[in-house]
Amino acid sequence: MKFTLEGGSRSNLVRSYSADAIRIGEELVRTSCIVTPDMLITDWAPQSFAEFSVAHVEAILALTPELVILGTGAVQQFAPAAVRTLFAQRLVGLEAMHLGAACRTFNVLVQEERRVAAALFVR
Repeated sequence: MKFTLEGGSRSNLVRSYSADAIRIGEELVRTSCIVTPDMLITDWAPQSFAEFSVAHVEAILALTPELVILGTGAVQQFAPAAVRTLFAQRLVGLEAMHLGAACRTFNVLVQEERRVAAALFVR
C-alpha cells in the first residue's frame, strides 16, 4: 500500500509497505527497524517479531518516546508479558498492531508532533 501524506516538516514518514519491505522517506528497509520522527535504526537485532524480547527493548526506550507502536508483521500479535511490564514500569505507552495499521498510526502521530517510536517487523 502506498501513502501520499506529505508533511511540512523533515520528519520520517512511512511512504509505503509491503509483505517484504517498508519505505521510510526515500529508504527501502527489508529488515526490522526502529523509526522515530527524526531517526531510523535498521541494524536492530530481532529479525522477526518471534525473536522480540526484553533484551531488545532498551534500544527503543533510549530514544525517550512517550508511545511505542509495534508493527508485528502481517497479523497483530502482542508483546511478551515481560516486555509489556517493562514499558509499564517506564511509563511508556505500548500499542501492538499489524504492520499496515502501525505504519498509518505512526504517520498520524508524527504529524501530531508526538514523541513516538515505531518498532516495525516485516516478518
